[in-house]
Amino acid sequence: MDDISESRLKGVHPLLADKVRQMADLLAKEGITIRVTQGLRTWDEQAELYAKGRSEPGEIVTNAPPGSSYHNYGLAVDVVPMTGVGPNWDPTHPAWRRIISVGTSVGLQSGALWRTFKDYPHFQLTGIFPSTPNGKVKSLLSTGGIEAVWKATGYDVSTDREA
Repeated sequence: MDDISESRLKGVHPLLADKVRQMADLLAKEGITIRVTQGLRTWDEQAELYAKGRSEPGEIVTNAPPGSSYHNYGLAVDVVPMTGVGPNWDPTHPAWRRIISVGTSVGLQSGALWRTFKDYPHFQLTGIFPSTPNGKVKSLLSTGGIEAVWKATGYDVSTDREA
């Protein structure tokens, strides 16, 4: 993975970072390069994204208000296939089918498979949690921080967030 992707993986659950690297390695063998475009997102950053197409100009890019995205808990990333001229955001490009297939094969949940809002770049690692953060997840964050959320996923957690 490139340095930009690695820097964005530093704030996410270590197992999520490992699975994204595994996905990238498998895709690279097929000639597909991906970049992590987003990892951990603050609630303020989530509020800005949620405002797009609502109270701010632009198209709606998320249906998740602050606290309702696993990005806010370090349990989600967004990726994009890279081409010789930069990122390819067109979900009809064949690379996206492979990204989704490989991402799910390594144990990640793909936003592209959601029924109501197809979020092609989004991959998350939720463990025992539901697909969308609920009150339990929000409470864990407020009382014990991100490590408490990570521990409650049921996955082994390393407190060393350095990739």
